[in-house]
Amino acid sequence: MKENPTICEVPGGARKVLLHACCAPCSSAIVEYLMHNGIEPVIFYSNSNIFPASEYTHRLEECKRYADKWGIRLVEDSYDHDSWRDTCAKGLENERERGKRCLECFTFRLLSAARYASSHGFTVLSTTLASSRWKSLEQVDEAGHWACSQVEGVTWWDRNWRKGGLQERRNQIIKEENFYNQLYCGCEFSFRQTPDGK
Repeated sequence: MKENPTICEVPGGARKVLLHACCAPCSSAIVEYLMHNGIEPVIFYSNSNIFPASEYTHRLEECKRYADKWGIRLVEDSYDHDSWRDTCAKGLENERERGKRCLECFTFRLLSAARYASSHGFTVLSTTLASSRWKSLEQVDEAGHWACSQVEGVTWWDRNWRKGGLQERRNQIIKEENFYNQLYCGCEFSFRQTPDGK
């Protein structure tokens, strides 16, 4: 991850970015920052990991609400939790957070985002996954670079979205917008590792 997040230098000088988003809280400060710097984010909501479907929908609606506030577009990817389980979680159900299952999950979602970017004229892809303190920046970066290497014309923007005051601003926006702020990553296996999931 790049270490100087105070300067908004988009790869190739792009003015539009496909921003894979996991939820509104993680998207909030990033979207605000990009818009204030003249960069147009298009949110790509690709989260087949989220379970149950009602949780997926709740997070999607919060993302839509925030996208509407900024007047930006949100693209919803297909939701296929069974395929996600077969591809990312099979045999890895008992992995801890930041383990191999998480890397497989990031790869699955970011590959879908990279494919969309390539086929819809985007040259730069980034993700809000890199804003969460619960996630490994190294895993997110590895998955993003690999995903973009599988398609033509898309560069992975390996930005550390936790720095430059963005983490603090994220927490402020959550309160200002009264966002639903989930307490687990999204999949049933991450839920098991929270106090509520036992």
